[in-house]
Amino acid sequence: MTVSNHTLSPGVLSLLPLFYIGWSDSVLSPGEMTLIHRKIAELDFLTKEDKDYLIRYTDPKNPPSNAIFKEWMEALRYEAAKLPQGSKQTLAQLGLDIAKASHTSPKAIFDEPETIYSLMEIEKSLGVFTEQDLNSMIQQLGAAHITSVAKSSSFEVSKMLNILDGKRAVTKRRARQLLKDPFFTMGIVREKEQHREKILAMTQELAKQGYGSLAYPRQYGGDGDMGEYMAVFSTLAYHDLSLTVKFGVQFGLFGGAILRLGTDLHYRKYLEPIGTASLLGCFAMTETGHGSNVKDLETTATYDHATQSILLHTPHEGAGKEYIGNALHGTMAVVFAQLIVSDIHHGIHAVMVPYRDAEGQLLKGIRVEDCGYKMGLNGVDNGRLWFDQVVVPKENLLNKYGDIDDQGAYTSPIENPDKRFFTMLGALVGGRICVGMAGNNAAKTALTIAIRYSLKRRQFAPKAGEPETILMDYPTHQQRLIPLLAKSYIFHFALSNLAEQYAVAMEGDMRKIETKAAGLKALATWHGTHTIQICREACGGKGYLSENRLADIKADADIFTTFEGDNTVLMQLVAKGLLTEFKQSFHDEGFIAVIRYLGSKIGNVIAEYNPYTSNNTDITHLLSAEFHDEALKYREKKMLISLADRMRDYLKKRLGPHEAFLKCQIHMVALAKAYIERLAYREMIKTTEKLPDSAEKAMLQKMTTFYALHCIEEDKGWFLEADYMDGSKTKAIRRTLYKLMQELRPEVGALTAAFGIPEETLNAEILK
Repeated sequence: MTVSNHTLSPGVLSLLPLFYIGWSDSVLSPGEMTLIHRKIAELDFLTKEDKDYLIRYTDPKNPPSNAIFKEWMEALRYEAAKLPQGSKQTLAQLGLDIAKASHTSPKAIFDEPETIYSLMEIEKSLGVFTEQDLNSMIQQLGAAHITSVAKSSSFEVSKMLNILDGKRAVTKRRARQLLKDPFFTMGIVREKEQHREKILAMTQELAKQGYGSLAYPRQYGGDGDMGEYMAVFSTLAYHDLSLTVKFGVQFGLFGGAILRLGTDLHYRKYLEPIGTASLLGCFAMTETGHGSNVKDLETTATYDHATQSILLHTPHEGAGKEYIGNALHGTMAVVFAQLIVSDIHHGIHAVMVPYRDAEGQLLKGIRVEDCGYKMGLNGVDNGRLWFDQVVVPKENLLNKYGDIDDQGAYTSPIENPDKRFFTMLGALVGGRICVGMAGNNAAKTALTIAIRYSLKRRQFAPKAGEPETILMDYPTHQQRLIPLLAKSYIFHFALSNLAEQYAVAMEGDMRKIETKAAGLKALATWHGTHTIQICREACGGKGYLSENRLADIKADADIFTTFEGDNTVLMQLVAKGLLTEFKQSFHDEGFIAVIRYLGSKIGNVIAEYNPYTSNNTDITHLLSAEFHDEALKYREKKMLISLADRMRDYLKKRLGPHEAFLKCQIHMVALAKAYIERLAYREMIKTTEKLPDSAEKAMLQKMTTFYALHCIEEDKGWFLEADYMDGSKTKAIRRTLYKLMQELRPEVGALTAAFGIPEETLNAEILK
């Protein structure tokens, strides 16, 4: 028998499983602490010493040490060994059973309904009442005699969640736990002012938790880890997306512009107050007359050497800054404008411009208008800004890539203005990765709602008097949702891997990351909007009700396809990058570099691949990673050659570079899609190769196979036209996909559970 010398009282033991699992998330939010303190005070069976001991370990600044954790586990193991065979309840009930098993326990009091209810309240407030938490506790106790929850899938949900969370697991778990707090509860809010105030308060609370400054250097109050910031941002997308966007505007765009484009002067002055949300600001790039065409923005920033100041001016109404987040709550803007020094235009630069005083009044020369109600994201205070001869000090120029010296001359470490422009925009590419992750996470939320509903909703019986059929058992329903579920997994890993690359990238590595970020952002957000719509339809009339979240998710996520870059424009940028093999010269010289490249290289471009056995329908071949990789690679390279040939032919006809690109736009988007689909596939292969053999790895490999075949089947018209495969093979692929879909059917509940989306943020009546 296990021997223990623990001195913990039955009262403390009753709460110990909850405390142990609760602290494993490493976070206690304000609402949790308030409720726990109140409940502990109400528990009559706790002595004063018990209450003092427990309250001591509800302080987030004083978490239990490793020694305390060890003491707790030893005590729990010792007492759990006394429980009878087959015991299994919630964590709260497990604690009560352990307390009753203690030989010093006044057992009757632990059977009272009030006692059980109080512990269940604490359990619920901590968010530790799932079967996963109970199984985790039982496993750590080594209590095989306590009955575990029967497995309903081929893999462990908690293990799959850990794989999905990756190296950011602790941060994501803490963020999810925080979002469970009642402080972050969001009902249906239709009045924009009320919605905005709630989102502002939540953003400020996230700053208090230290999330706002995660990406900023330690010497300026941060953690110096962009990957941690991106992990929090993506997790917030499981909540109200207005909070996600507000968080991103304040700490990612506004603060990120200063971090990436400014220098130490700006870091010392601004980063700490931005990270704590004591300085609210906005990112003023887009203009009414110029959206994606940043290079031709019309707002001017004219330097006056006599006063050592910069004059910001909006030359006409259409040059006003448009759709600026934080415009109504903020007091300062990073304004992108044409910098003019000694009558010479030096292109787009960013300038810090205060536009409200400490009392919230607009400063002289500033005009701000509310954008009003939008299709979604009405918790974000979007506005329009105009500047009428607004003067700011020279030091407000974010001068990492362009500066004005003491003699009033413009200087830059990057001589070529085009290269300088693309370098400045490249410094902000993290926003595109974040938006891609948020769009995909919105899709995961919709899928979780739709799939869970489909696993309990029944419709139509085989015969009168027999049970009706579960929706998910209909092949049409599977065909609607399972491919989208697989894509969400594949995009998750592709974007997560890219985020890690970006977090540690040096400037020389940024070109390839920019191209990948543009394409993944486009495909992931298109996937998001499509998935949410399909999920809405899959839930029928219930999906149309606001109480079931899908309406708001659909409205909020729709804008992701056009902000941080219009998706169609981004896909053209991907194709341009491919045409020049990501060469620096393209970014420096634009169309001319592409023409030069094609003129010298077109005769030696990649030779065509021979079709990989166009009529092979063997199941082993169809399921092989070799076939998938070769097919996706062939499509990408064939499209690249075809596009290059088309462009060369147009140029031979003496069309200008711009006209040639216009005629090839549709082909460019198709090439970009082929490239990104293959990129996502390769990233998934890399991810699974690193995993040890397990049921989770096997499941991810099966979804990777499904994804690859689905990409091929979706574009089978192209493969048939290219003679890469014949009709017998495309039919065999369709049959194989159906077989895989049937194999994935029993797993869909666990696959969505592994996203780890808190019930509190799902907040859909359809699931209750």
